[in-house]
Amino acid sequence: MAKSLRSRWKRKCRAIKRERYAVKELARLKKMLGIKGEEGEKSTAEEVMESDQVIFLDAGAINKQKEAKETAKEEEDVEMSSDDEKVTVEGDDGKKRVYSTKTLKDQNGQYPVWLHKRKIAKMTKVGKKNTKKKTKKRKRT
Repeated sequence: MAKSLRSRWKRKCRAIKRERYAVKELARLKKMLGIKGEEGEKSTAEEVMESDQVIFLDAGAINKQKEAKETAKEEEDVEMSSDDEKVTVEGDDGKKRVYSTKTLKDQNGQYPVWLHKRKIAKMTKVGKKNTKKKTKKRKRT
C-alpha cells in the first residue's frame, strides 16, 4: 500500500524533517545534560551524529537492564505488617505521621491525602453496618 505519489512525497518530507529535528534534539539534549557549552554552533545531522553518539533504547531494553540490576542486588526480607501495627511515614513537609494499618487513620484521626473519598465512605459504611447489627436487640413477644 502507500505507493501513491502523494504518500511518497509525504514520506520524503518526513525524512527531511527527521534529519532536521535530529540536530535540534541532540543540541537540546546536550544543553540539558550540560555537555555542550556553545549554542551558536550549527552543523548538519551527519556531522553531529558522527562526532557524538546518542544511544536510544526502547522499553524492552530498559526493562532488561532493570531486571539485571535487581538480580545482582540482594533483596532484604521485608516483614509483612499485621492489622494491629502502626506505620510511621514522613511527609513532604518533614512531619512524621503514624498511620494505623487497619483504619488507615493517622494519630489525629485524619485519613491520608492519597486515599480516595469513595474508599473512605465505603470503609465508614461497613463500620456503621457492623455497629448497627451489634446494637440491635430482639423483641420478645
